[in-house]
Amino acid sequence: MKPFLKLYRGYANEQELIVMGHVFHSNKVKDYDYKKNNFKNATAIINLFRTKTKANADVYLKYKNSTIRTRTLDDGYFKFCIPVDASVGYGWIDYEVSIIHNDESIVEQGSYIRPTKGSLGIISDIDDTFLISYTSNPLKKLYVLLFRNVNNRKIYQNVVPHYQALSSAGRNNKNEQNAFFYVSSSEWNLYTFIIRFTEIHQLPRAVLLLKDIKTSLKDFIFTGRGGHNHKFEKIKHILEFYPNLKYVLLGDDSQADPYLYENICKIFPVNVKAVYIRQTGSSKSRKVTSVLNNLKELNVEICYFKNSEEAIEHSKRIEVI
Repeated sequence: MKPFLKLYRGYANEQELIVMGHVFHSNKVKDYDYKKNNFKNATAIINLFRTKTKANADVYLKYKNSTIRTRTLDDGYFKFCIPVDASVGYGWIDYEVSIIHNDESIVEQGSYIRPTKGSLGIISDIDDTFLISYTSNPLKKLYVLLFRNVNNRKIYQNVVPHYQALSSAGRNNKNEQNAFFYVSSSEWNLYTFIIRFTEIHQLPRAVLLLKDIKTSLKDFIFTGRGGHNHKFEKIKHILEFYPNLKYVLLGDDSQADPYLYENICKIFPVNVKAVYIRQTGSSKSRKVTSVLNNLKELNVEICYFKNSEEAIEHSKRIEVI
């Protein structure tokens, strides 16, 4: 059986290019199956967590006039961090990665963003920030994931115009975009599902940074749960990678976003312009309100909102959009 090569969106600054992906033992279950039948959807989702990754596999990145080789980690994950060639330009750029199987080259193309100099970087959570996921109710969250096809999953009202405005803020050219990242506790298993959802709803094209891949049904039961330290480290990495940007952070109050963002703001006291937290319950959390008031005292604009219309008006008022 042929191995399967999966690429993710990468990103670059003025010095470095980062692209990544996974290698799987088999292409039998290639990816998420967009079936309308709810039970077929459940099977497709479960199959995403039954994939077997390939450790120490040779992987080749074709870049400019050279081919660069690395090998996958124990979980089949690979990551190229290489000096960027200034001549590649800006915007979304294609890249090519290959693996070799029985003297046959298996080639896939991905893309990475190298944003032109601008004023904003946007980092958003996914579950219950724009994708309605019922995170505070684990059983309901699992049911919806299994039996609601991606085409039937719901998005919060007015998220799309807000995110599109943030993506193009300060840009004179419609083809240019600010650096946009979706950082989540969902695992890499759900990458294509999330990409498909963002495309259906015309959300900004973004780099996804997700949690380590899972390969068993036991892991599937606890998808999206557990510690959130990986989110903190990934957000911290983004701000270090693009140190000259001003950032907008978007999350919700169902899990740890407010506290992660508070720590980020404390470490990067001049980088974060605004923090947006969606209220997912019937009333505002006192703890979250206290955190946001603390951020306000640190000169960070804050918005604790129920409907994205409030967030849009706030962004206009502080001239982010």
